[in-house]
Amino acid sequence: MTEGKISQKIILFAFPIFLGRLFQQLYNVIDSLVVGNVLGKEALAAVSSTGSLIFLIVGFINGIFVGASVIISHYFGANDEEKLSTAVHTTIAFSFIAGILITIVGVRFTPLFLRWMGTPHDVFKDAVTYLRLYFTGGIGIVMYNACMGIFQAVGDSKRPLYYLIIASIINVVLDILLVAVYDFGIAGAAIATVISQFVSLLLAFIKLTRVDGCYRVYIKRIGLDLNMLKRLIKIGFPTGVQNSVISFANVIVQTNINSFGSVAMAGSGSYSKLEGFSFLPITSFSLALTTFIGQNLGAKKYERAKKGARFGVIAGVILAEITGIFIWIFAPKLIRFFNSDPEVIKYGVMQARTISLFYFLLALSHCLSGILRGAGKTKIPMYVMLISWCVIRISYITIMVKIIPDIRVVYWAYPLTWSISSIIFLIYYKKTDWLMSYNDS
Repeated sequence: MTEGKISQKIILFAFPIFLGRLFQQLYNVIDSLVVGNVLGKEALAAVSSTGSLIFLIVGFINGIFVGASVIISHYFGANDEEKLSTAVHTTIAFSFIAGILITIVGVRFTPLFLRWMGTPHDVFKDAVTYLRLYFTGGIGIVMYNACMGIFQAVGDSKRPLYYLIIASIINVVLDILLVAVYDFGIAGAAIATVISQFVSLLLAFIKLTRVDGCYRVYIKRIGLDLNMLKRLIKIGFPTGVQNSVISFANVIVQTNINSFGSVAMAGSGSYSKLEGFSFLPITSFSLALTTFIGQNLGAKKYERAKKGARFGVIAGVILAEITGIFIWIFAPKLIRFFNSDPEVIKYGVMQARTISLFYFLLALSHCLSGILRGAGKTKIPMYVMLISWCVIRISYITIMVKIIPDIRVVYWAYPLTWSISSIIFLIYYKKTDWLMSYNDS
């Protein structure tokens, strides 16, 4: 990432990330397609309503691994092999411990979390079943994300793609077998997801133990270096908080959607699957920018980092808006894939056509956030998201839904808060010397 044509390097790095997340999103969608069409709209609502809660719990830990990825990319760019190896082995050890904690917390407290969200009685039992089974795979989920972060930090976005393709195929086959053929019900969808996650973890971990490079994992060296762990947490903790803040706000949003009934939940859940696809170019360029900026600042190539940042933001914004226009036009047909109930389609289309034309704002916020993370300034995105995507979003919904009890009021929370975060990020990006901010101490 520190040599060659900037646009080509970023695109070639971002494209495998895009494809990998596309396949990951596809097997999430397969869950909803099979569940919605085989088990009905109540089961679809149960699966759909769990997404925000899953990301609230898993997202925090995965945010810590963003810190690991930033540190590893800096050491890789600076050719500091000893510190890079220490960071890699500490990351693997921490991911194992975190996976166990997520499993315990998720399985134990799932019913309580769902009650806090106001999950309707007619979908509560299915939601508990799905979530508890999902969290039994906590180690697979967390450790795979840690391995993926290591590969991406050193500029390898192809191997995670291969593993996700394999996992996606396994998930699709198991979904059809367990839900549609052998009638495992909603539990079958969760089991299929857990098995596919563990397969992708095994493939990634085995490869890390065999690579010919300074980031190779040696089983005997896996352990926590306390100084390195402190650095990982110092840089990663703000991103973990940021993820949790976003997820917490989305849980509040989901709670308000739940109050409109299971049909609204199913429609919103169907739209969320489409939204997952539309976010792919956004997250791909954001992750690519984090690695690109990290490696080039580690190599002290400041002008190259600046040019790469500019290109990544422009490309991410344009791609996001093209996707948004496509979803706005074809929303009725796309929502119908998940459930043919006219009321479900109505709610899904309503949400899509309220939000999708504002995707460029989301892309701008995420890309600028990715740049700042690559520069080691992970606290800034945390503060911005805390203010705009949590405090303002929750305050807006809490007040406005009481004044105007219309579900579209909830939908408008997203473009309004994306606008605020984009303005703050732009001001900070233009007014500060983020290029010289990283301190490897």
